[in-house]
Amino acid sequence: MGWCGHLVTHLSAHPAMASLLRAAATWGLFPWRGYCSRGTQGELSKGFVEALKAVVGSPHVSTAAADREQHGHDESMHRCQPPGAVVWPQNVEQVSRLAALCYSQGVPIIPFGTGTGLEGGVCAVQGGVCINLTHMDRILKLDPEDFCVVVEPGVTRKTLNTYLRDSGLWFPVDPGADASLCGMVATAASGTNAVRYGTMRDNVLNLEVVLPGGRLLHTAGAGRHFRKSAAGYNLTGLFVGSEGTLGLITAATLRLHPAPEASVAATCAFPSVQAAVDTTVHILQAALPLARIEFLDEVMMDACNRHSRLTCSVAPTLFLEFHGSERALAEQIERAEEISQHNGASHFFWAKEAEERSRLWAARHNAWYAALALRPGCKGYSTDVCVPISRLPEILVQTKEDLKASGLTGAIVGHVGDGNFHCILLVDPEDAEELRRVKAFGEHLGRRALALHGTCTGEHGIGLGKRQLLQEEVGAVGMETMRQLKATLDPRGLMNPGKVL
Repeated sequence: MGWCGHLVTHLSAHPAMASLLRAAATWGLFPWRGYCSRGTQGELSKGFVEALKAVVGSPHVSTAAADREQHGHDESMHRCQPPGAVVWPQNVEQVSRLAALCYSQGVPIIPFGTGTGLEGGVCAVQGGVCINLTHMDRILKLDPEDFCVVVEPGVTRKTLNTYLRDSGLWFPVDPGADASLCGMVATAASGTNAVRYGTMRDNVLNLEVVLPGGRLLHTAGAGRHFRKSAAGYNLTGLFVGSEGTLGLITAATLRLHPAPEASVAATCAFPSVQAAVDTTVHILQAALPLARIEFLDEVMMDACNRHSRLTCSVAPTLFLEFHGSERALAEQIERAEEISQHNGASHFFWAKEAEERSRLWAARHNAWYAALALRPGCKGYSTDVCVPISRLPEILVQTKEDLKASGLTGAIVGHVGDGNFHCILLVDPEDAEELRRVKAFGEHLGRRALALHGTCTGEHGIGLGKRQLLQEEVGAVGMETMRQLKATLDPRGLMNPGKVL
């Protein structure tokens, strides 16, 4: 007897719940039944909510307005209808049962991690059930000899690195926020260390995924964690960056890296945006093994000085970090300083002690909150693009000019070693004209990146905000191929509907 049979037997005194659970076992036979109450569009019926509780227990299901509202948005400007219920499963078996139950009733499913996304990826545009995976927070297996670890979706990157502290290993992908690792997989996250260690796409070896109907998939085969393979289609890569539209990621096998022997960080100010970005390109061309190289314009530096109590020059600035042996670092520092000074850099500050480095990078990671403080009471809108390195000086200079001409309050910050940068704009959400200008600025920036053979998003994803730009980026055939993949894995279109496609 399957899980539905056991539950139906146990709940025989509750005909409504038993009916729903039987349907979950044969979802194709009873489509769209039992989802909405007759009163309010999108509201889940009492019987369906009781069936959710039968799977995970009453304490782990909420229809309270505060919980639903909290799970109906991320850090972006997008605000949508909240889900009809929030559910906290405790293990993969419960996730599978929830997926089968929701799919049997035509109920949309929205996966949720820490809610730190920036493109509206968790908004419940059609209501449904938000599945919050943060209670599944175990580190399942560490294999130091093979440089890999298996984590559940509730494990965050800081938690993992704390766990790894004495192993000589670390996980370097760092988007700034203490995001959940499986959420980082779903959004193909990146961050400050990507120039040396790669993005999530480069650091995921295997995934455990609950497909929309409840089946369990191991994308590289159960328990496998090889570094390369020529065996069939790259299913792991398909789910990295899928933004919850193809399935629920319930475990990830991640690649680890040796912790660096020594690290040194620096800041240096430049007379212009052009000089700072030219320096970035020249350092990369010189093949210096950077771990991080970040650009902050003068507006962002002023905000960081105030928010994090720094005393850096209010000028276009680079933050750099090198990893390696003590001898190698000395050579890299000397060469980087020569290149920077050739481009007019000044006010060098080298931070060799861990405390000094942490203070610098904490200021960089808090850039979002520093920018918000520039215009109290307003909301932040962040958009990002990525272009080939050779086109980075051109687009950054043009974007800086566009930002000044727009009359909007905003700053530029970016992972320029990858050709990726962000514009953080401050906007009054009650000012329709200002919102229109912000949207127009973001679309123009995305199209400028596409014209330079780049992408409309290097990190944030498509979500709700960049669906049109995605179509322009990949073309008609690319979009049709994506739709066919979506239809194959999610024929009823219930996995995080309204996102990406």
